[in-house]
Amino acid sequence: MRESLASPFSSLLAVVLISVVSTVRCCSPSDQTALNAFKSSLTEPNLGIFNTWSENTDCCKEWYGISCNPDTGRVTDILLRGESEDAIFKKAGRSSGYMSGSIDPAVCDLTALTSLVLADWTGISGEIPPCISSLASLRILDLAGNKLTGEIPSEIGKLSKLSVLNLAENQMSGEIPPSLTSLTELKHLELTENGISGAIPADFGSLKLLSRALLSRNELTGSIPESMSGMGRLVDLDLSRNHIEGPIPEWVGNMKVLSLLNLDSNSLSGPIPGSILCNSGFEVVNLSRNGFEGSIPDVFGSKTYFVALDLSHNMLTGRIPDSLTSAKFVGHLDISHNRLCGPIPTGSPFDHLEASSFSDNECLCGGPLMTTC
Repeated sequence: MRESLASPFSSLLAVVLISVVSTVRCCSPSDQTALNAFKSSLTEPNLGIFNTWSENTDCCKEWYGISCNPDTGRVTDILLRGESEDAIFKKAGRSSGYMSGSIDPAVCDLTALTSLVLADWTGISGEIPPCISSLASLRILDLAGNKLTGEIPSEIGKLSKLSVLNLAENQMSGEIPPSLTSLTELKHLELTENGISGAIPADFGSLKLLSRALLSRNELTGSIPESMSGMGRLVDLDLSRNHIEGPIPEWVGNMKVLSLLNLDSNSLSGPIPGSILCNSGFEVVNLSRNGFEGSIPDVFGSKTYFVALDLSHNMLTGRIPDSLTSAKFVGHLDISHNRLCGPIPTGSPFDHLEASSFSDNECLCGGPLMTTC
């Protein structure tokens, strides 16, 4: 039998393959010190979240809610949300948690932080540390669903990369700081259910990338700023339950992608612009509980598509427009508590609406009211 001869290259075929494993750096010691100070100001009694934050473990690998840059070992994300389906919640047999305490200024020493989410814990109080504005890489700041007090940091506009700011459902006060309109990367702004007062900044329209402006249930005053007419990416605008006054500008109905317009429970007045009711992109419009006068514009057509249209609790007069029967779809319609008169049109959408949608008007008749005209 012929023996195989070793070739000069046979050693290359027999060489052991070496796998190159990328080395993930351990948590930066200075960041771990900052996280420990952050933890010391908070108490979480039910889930054991901070039990995973042990001195003897690497904060980048084993600490719940913490993520790091694998190349530098710097902490980039704190993601602690009080409502979750994570395993740590399931293990405790809970879908929500409770955390109390305050936000320690040591969090500002995490200079590589891109996300700070400390939301829906219901018990975290105190003020937002002003030094938050020094976190130049921050893209997401979500502190919603707590008991935070004080004002929005005055220099919040320094967070030039911020795309999400959610401070909803707290107990914050003061005015919207002028610097907020410098957040040119901001896409989502939610300040719902606080005690924020004063006027919406006149240059609010500088937030060109903003798609959601949710400012309801505050103490805001003044009128809808003219600058907002240029917000071409705004999809949801909720200013309900404030003290906004004056007329609705005609340009609101010409906003290109606006889908939700909620202005209920303000002090708005004047006629309802026809441009709002004939914009086929609007799906939810709530103008209830204001002081609107005049007739409902007769501008509905085959492209009209409202999931909900609420014009109730105003001072509207005249008849219900017959053109509403030509609408492609109207899911919910409420025109109760006005001064409307005349017969309720027949056909869709009136054939699926209840009498409560028309109650407390001056002299409406027919339809679900079961009164003879």
